[in-house]
Amino acid sequence: MNGVMLILLLCLWAASMSAVRGEDPYLFFTWNVTYGTISPTGVPQQGILINGQFPGPNINSTSNNNVVVNVFNNLDEPFLLTWTGVQQRKNSWQDGVLGTNCPIPPGKNYTYHFQVKDQIGSYMYYPSTAMHKAAGGFGGLRINSRLLIPVPYPDPEDDYTILAGDWFSKGHTTLKKMLDSGRNLGRCDGVHINGKVAKGDGKDEPLFTMEPGKTYKYRICNVGIKTSLNVRFQGHNMKLVEMEGSHTVQNTYESLDVHVGQCFGVLVTADQEPRDYYVVASTRFTKRVITATGIIRYTNGKGPASPELPPAPIGWAWSLNQFRTFRWNLTASAARPNPQGSYHYGAIDITRTIKLANTAGKVGGKLRYAINGISHVDPPTPLKLAEYYNVADKSFKYDILRDDPPAKISEEITVQPIVVNLTYRTFVEIIFENRETAIQSWHLSGYSFFAVAVETGTWTPEKRKNYNLLDAVSRHTIQVFPNSWAAILLTFDNCGMWNIRSEIWDRHYLGQQLYASVLSPEHSLRDEYNIPDNALLCGVVESMPKPPPYSI
Repeated sequence: MNGVMLILLLCLWAASMSAVRGEDPYLFFTWNVTYGTISPTGVPQQGILINGQFPGPNINSTSNNNVVVNVFNNLDEPFLLTWTGVQQRKNSWQDGVLGTNCPIPPGKNYTYHFQVKDQIGSYMYYPSTAMHKAAGGFGGLRINSRLLIPVPYPDPEDDYTILAGDWFSKGHTTLKKMLDSGRNLGRCDGVHINGKVAKGDGKDEPLFTMEPGKTYKYRICNVGIKTSLNVRFQGHNMKLVEMEGSHTVQNTYESLDVHVGQCFGVLVTADQEPRDYYVVASTRFTKRVITATGIIRYTNGKGPASPELPPAPIGWAWSLNQFRTFRWNLTASAARPNPQGSYHYGAIDITRTIKLANTAGKVGGKLRYAINGISHVDPPTPLKLAEYYNVADKSFKYDILRDDPPAKISEEITVQPIVVNLTYRTFVEIIFENRETAIQSWHLSGYSFFAVAVETGTWTPEKRKNYNLLDAVSRHTIQVFPNSWAAILLTFDNCGMWNIRSEIWDRHYLGQQLYASVLSPEHSLRDEYNIPDNALLCGVVESMPKPPPYSI
């Protein structure tokens, strides 16, 4: 039986079973991950393809769909994909990071099975292993609202995805060797938009087409590894309608700063003279500004795009002020963050405050990045597996990280796994302190949080009076400007092992991440799913018998 026939039979089986059991629909994908030659900035180099594509295929799902992705690793290194922003309710087994999953060995496969439960919005997936993200393997992941739930804007004529990012021409293997030897990656060599850069010679094929008078939705994600981007449409404004799963107050922008790991949904109306126009992505906060363009073509357009590009903003203050204009649309119908009612987050008492200060230093003469003076390292046994098999003491120690780091953190960095115990269903305040001169971008898997403040200076409890306690956007990433701080609030109501990481990938690779362990006090299936039957095992648990499963 060939692969196509097998997938067809699986789809028919899933459809019939869904109808019988009243389950939500299933989406099936088979992905072959391979190396291939790509030229995102005009220089041929080895890239990572999915089914021969760079960027990888878009996943087009709807709220509550079950997504099944069978990933075949045809690389010569272990590999994982993570589905950034998908909350994996009760199911950190599918998060696809080294703290929860054994990597897929070369020549092997693993099938992810997760549900996009109670979510809508614009997301992406990308490799979480080594420096693979610098070579591709990323793609868009959209979650549409169900037809019965209206969105707060008319249906667009079409729905497009823009994956923009910085690019390093050295390749992922060389970049990894540089970091392993203690060197810094330096600045990027270029920027791409959907793996391409327009040459501007009049022969460029359009990335997207628009019909005059129609409105289109663009999902814009920064898939780079360390550089913030400003994205803008030549001659057109953008109406922001969604951000990382939350409908927003619909403000209009000439350009948007999109920091690493972030995704925005905007509406663009084809209301200009019919011709070609550029979509522009340029680096922010870099000494040398690098710009990439792509062609947007009107269907009846006549004439090339103007070589005069819209200018980029300058400075940190502009970006900080733009962040303050982002507001949650409280009147829109959509999936709300769990638990139900938590959108009244300003009235919930904070039970714990955790301050996370990022620092850099050297260990054995080599560069490491740290949080509160500790640099995370992934043990041979994934943290979640060690915890589930009751052998955590053989892999890591809980709570080695202080909640309140000193004003001056020692230059000595400790290298070990960082796992913070968080009590189930507690409402927690996390302060990200950036004591360095480069921008940070933080992500929390398994959750969305309320981004209540980003400010310059040093955080103190008195700063809470400046929090937005009414309509802060519920999202999963937050940027922190140099010598600044950011505050987020959330209820830790999703059991599992969850990654809090820097989206600046060289920092992530060299230790600027940690894990939050949220355990079910009753070891109940109501709170967390059992380990999947197909879970890959490695490290100390590889030959151990499975523990007794959770029950209702």
